[in-house]
Amino acid sequence: MSVAFSDRLIVAAPSKGRLQENALAFFARAGCELQQGRGARDYRGLVASVDDAEAAFLSAGEITLRLSRGEAHLGVTGEDLVREEIADPDSCVELLTPLGFGSANVVVAAPDAWIDVRTMADLADVAAGFRARHGRGLRVATKYVNSTRRFFSVHGVGDYLIVESAGATEGAPAAGTADLIVDITTTGATLAANGLKVLEDGMILRSQANLVASLKAPWGEKAREAARVMLSRIAAEEEARTTREIRAHLSEVTNALLGEAQERFGATLGERSSAGLAIFSVLEKRAPQFCDWLIAQGATTVTSTKHDYVFRADNSLWRKLAARIGR
Repeated sequence: MSVAFSDRLIVAAPSKGRLQENALAFFARAGCELQQGRGARDYRGLVASVDDAEAAFLSAGEITLRLSRGEAHLGVTGEDLVREEIADPDSCVELLTPLGFGSANVVVAAPDAWIDVRTMADLADVAAGFRARHGRGLRVATKYVNSTRRFFSVHGVGDYLIVESAGATEGAPAAGTADLIVDITTTGATLAANGLKVLEDGMILRSQANLVASLKAPWGEKAREAARVMLSRIAAEEEARTTREIRAHLSEVTNALLGEAQERFGATLGERSSAGLAIFSVLEKRAPQFCDWLIAQGATTVTSTKHDYVFRADNSLWRKLAARIGR
């Protein structure tokens, strides 16, 4: 699918599977629903209630490519693909925020039978003497060629051959086509079922889906404004989902109390009145303990409220993007 650029914002989303379901739910929660034009087979669409924005439905790998080329402004793709497929990602894209789904780890895994190989240092030792014993270097099966080379270089592992994997990478050692693998895993169960173990320091990347912005795209006035609107809504929904507003009636709101609230619970004061009402913001997971603590400090009533959105004049996501593309 070719992309014909106007000044409209192009948002690339996964075209199928669980990744698509989660991405569509993410945008819908923020009031930026992505709509496919003529149903599930249409690869173009609109961003509901955002002027001058359209959607492109692509594979995760294609999204990464389009972002790197500047053929989409925003997209949802895995950090593993960004780090693997883009030679210099920091100059091409900006990872705006992790999305909490599509989690997986890129790891180095060796056969369980290699009982003396537990770390990358052990693997470096094996690689150093492997050719003398077997007449060849180590064979590493992987789809993550660039990530493997960078990681192995950092850990001093040399004399190995990349065996690019087109099928089930975890089966390569058992099939005799590779000695170890670099692959993506979620639970490690498939690796274990194939007689493989993750090296203790063999975690290359903890990956998840990210909202990614292209630094190569033509950021005209309409695209910028559409992005600002979308990022404002996304930031507002994320803050509302992950925080709670706490209202406490206290006889006195002292600086010492505020300092302890910040230090112990990460709570920030929003407002306070002369009547002793204090309004805090705190992470949702800390809200129950914080409320109990406020009662112990003399609060007569404490309430916790969940909001749909928390909009702020200082939109952290837009500020992050604007700093890279220029205001």
